[in-house]
Amino acid sequence: MKRPLPLGPQLALAFLTFKGINLLLNALTFPRLRTPPACEALPMVSLLIPARDEAHNLRRHLPGIVAQAAHEVLILDDGSTDETAEVAAACGLRVIRGAPLPPGWKGKSWACHQLAAQASGEILLFLDADVVLHGGAARALAAHLQQHRSGLVSVLPRPQGLNLGTRLLAPLVDVMVLTWLAYPLQWLRWPQASTANAQGMAFRREAYWAAGGHHAVRDEMLEGTALARRVRAAGWPVSKALGKEHVGIRAYRSYAASVHGFSKHALHVHLGSRPLLVALGALHFLVYTLPWIRRPRHPLLWAVRLAGPAERLLVNWLTGRRQLPDLLEALLVPVTFLAALPAYRLALGRQVTWKNRTYTNAAHKHNDEA
Repeated sequence: MKRPLPLGPQLALAFLTFKGINLLLNALTFPRLRTPPACEALPMVSLLIPARDEAHNLRRHLPGIVAQAAHEVLILDDGSTDETAEVAAACGLRVIRGAPLPPGWKGKSWACHQLAAQASGEILLFLDADVVLHGGAARALAAHLQQHRSGLVSVLPRPQGLNLGTRLLAPLVDVMVLTWLAYPLQWLRWPQASTANAQGMAFRREAYWAAGGHHAVRDEMLEGTALARRVRAAGWPVSKALGKEHVGIRAYRSYAASVHGFSKHALHVHLGSRPLLVALGALHFLVYTLPWIRRPRHPLLWAVRLAGPAERLLVNWLTGRRQLPDLLEALLVPVTFLAALPAYRLALGRQVTWKNRTYTNAAHKHNDEA
């Protein structure tokens, strides 16, 4: 007589099946950036980069930015203590000195608000300083906006330059986007179904201002998704795209940096609920780590064991990360939860610190009348 599968593995299989269905739907429907024909006329692009102590990243990435032949490139120096402004100016770019952070604003939204006020392009392309643009990326994003008639397209950059420490957590952004939310939800008229990745967002100018711009989301930690929902509520379609060979990212230089990076958004990703954060953390331990600690006593437990690494393998393949180190990254899945524990601890605190600024770590419903 076969032993019944325990409740824990049943729950794990159900969870993995849910994520697997989403991953399959995204493999079939998630848009990819494509290079438009050289003769195709596209709107003028303002490339806008908020930068606070980003001299290291700008030295690496500005050559690719300059090569985009955008209508303009604006760098906002947000109170940096390093050579951010000097590095940008040495590349011949216009550097805006950021004004002091007003009460009630998050730093990045304030920087982006100032950039938008100075931009003159028909498309406003906001990029984090750690995003890497390869040949024709800005044109590909402009063409995507045109083709999909979107008010906003956010790009999922392909992680690059990872070391062993950053491979533990940095790729989880891709896993979350591609296994938790099926892309067809973006087609709904319901604004709450819209999400966006704030690392790279291209807006039609009129859609950006119709949504209220960054002023409308000035106190949000997940300002990208908040803006996407406002753009959708204003009547504009919202789109996403895989960056693949066009757009990459070098988000963190070390495991410690990735812990701090993930902790600042973790509570907000979990709807501002600490019980939900803890519950889903426990679920991830049950699904991805515990099966490798306990000896399998049922044939289906091997399926639970192998599904986690298989999921990471498929996500990396879909995003274009197909080199041997990227594929071997799947072997880290059983220890990913343990590596994330310091980020969980920070995320459960009352405050989070990023770029030498401290913010209250709580869900917030913005009052637009303020």
